[in-house]
Amino acid sequence: MNAAANVEDIRKWESVEIERSAGEAQKRESEDLRLTEELLERYLNPPFETPYQLEFAYHLLGDVRGLTVLDYGCGAGENSVLIAMHGAEKVIGIDISPELVEIGEKRLSLHGFAENAELRVGSAHELPLENESVDVVFGMAILHHLDLQMASAEVFRVLKKGGRAIFLEPVRNSKFVRFVRNLIPYQSHDVSPFERPLTDAELEKFADRFSAVRSRAFSIPFVNLIEVLGFPESVLHSAIRLDGKILKTAPFLKNYASVRVVEMMK
Repeated sequence: MNAAANVEDIRKWESVEIERSAGEAQKRESEDLRLTEELLERYLNPPFETPYQLEFAYHLLGDVRGLTVLDYGCGAGENSVLIAMHGAEKVIGIDISPELVEIGEKRLSLHGFAENAELRVGSAHELPLENESVDVVFGMAILHHLDLQMASAEVFRVLKKGGRAIFLEPVRNSKFVRFVRNLIPYQSHDVSPFERPLTDAELEKFADRFSAVRSRAFSIPFVNLIEVLGFPESVLHSAIRLDGKILKTAPFLKNYASVRVVEMMK
């Protein structure tokens, strides 16, 4: 969806997304809502050097004691729980799916965070929040679903001065990589018809109104290939660690990497 998308386009996307998310929620109703101790520990205090993209996003989040954090596109609340564990005084989750929000509320309650977390049904394009009401916006794989111009304006609006926005997003800059990817028939079962990988140029435009931006690249093509081909988890972890070393020593390869973790400051 491009920046010129009109309100009708947005409403069409949202209605399709609500329907898709309802199906996702139905499939997840029987899952164990408690996050494992291993997972909770993994994302509580990850190091700066981690080669894992989500760990790095949580490194950037850091200690948020005394702060209000928006889980932008909270889904079923996994990240809301982890944000609360990072010490947030208040976690606000926004998602367009009533069914996923209901699961998220149960998950937060199960982990003992019902008092300092609030999940709301709402549009990422029109956040039901006051101006400059949150300290941090935390959005994991949400922007590539959205109209970027509208989302940027809303994120900027609700952030306090000096606040931060942290995003993890799929990217595909290389025309060659896009060509090769289109030859591979694999597609995740939960892909929305409106989502698409972003480019660095689109993320830079999104960040135009912010005062400072930094980003880090993850996952050059061999990592994705190993994951798609179903190699054992130990092989995938080895590939991810190698990926981190390659991108550290040869940062020019970031143009071929398929994920960005970006931090923006208002």
